[in-house]
Amino acid sequence: MRDRGQGKGHGPDPAPGRPLGGDGESALVARAQAGDVDAFNRLVERHQEAAYALALRMLGDPDTAADITQDAFLSAFRAITGFRGGSLRAWLLRIVGNGCYDHWRARGRRPSTSLDALLDGDPASDAPPALPTALVDERWNPEGVALRAELVEAIQLALLELHPDMRMALVLCDVQGLAYDEIAEITQTSLGTVKSRISRARGHMRDLLRARGELLPSAYRRPNERDQT
Repeated sequence: MRDRGQGKGHGPDPAPGRPLGGDGESALVARAQAGDVDAFNRLVERHQEAAYALALRMLGDPDTAADITQDAFLSAFRAITGFRGGSLRAWLLRIVGNGCYDHWRARGRRPSTSLDALLDGDPASDAPPALPTALVDERWNPEGVALRAELVEAIQLALLELHPDMRMALVLCDVQGLAYDEIAEITQTSLGTVKSRISRARGHMRDLLRARGELLPSAYRRPNERDQT
């Protein structure tokens, strides 16, 4: 949506340092609901990073994530008149999440990318398997610690093995830092369900990383695991 109609018929761009369009988000939403494409594009600019990050971590493929994100914003543009207030971010991320689930349903309900497939890589190539660099986000660690690239890759691979419901709750909480109530709004579940999914997801992540100990840098393994390599 970024290139369609941007800047047409709505005056010059705002001066640097001013809020987008000189308006708050609610004003931009109102303008978008009245058919102002430029206002909607400004909303896209505010939320596209979070939307793409969610799709990328849910799907594990940059191209598919980009397609899902674009489709989600097109759907949001068509449905913006039906937005009745509340958190626009939650509304948009719910559309992205639904797009991810629709993608899986079209391909048999489960993600097509498995941990083993990612590790196997291209059998015709001598190069070691690797995830797309866009999948590695130094901010993933909720404690803000700069993890080594190998550890980040191992964590992202384990993330792709989680059940989609748990993966989405964990990504929204530990990657994007959203509050439980906003996650409940996005996933349309109760607070209790959100807390349960996050707790179970963290537990499964620990189990997956321990089971795949060879993926972890030696500094992050238990002493007995270091001795086995």
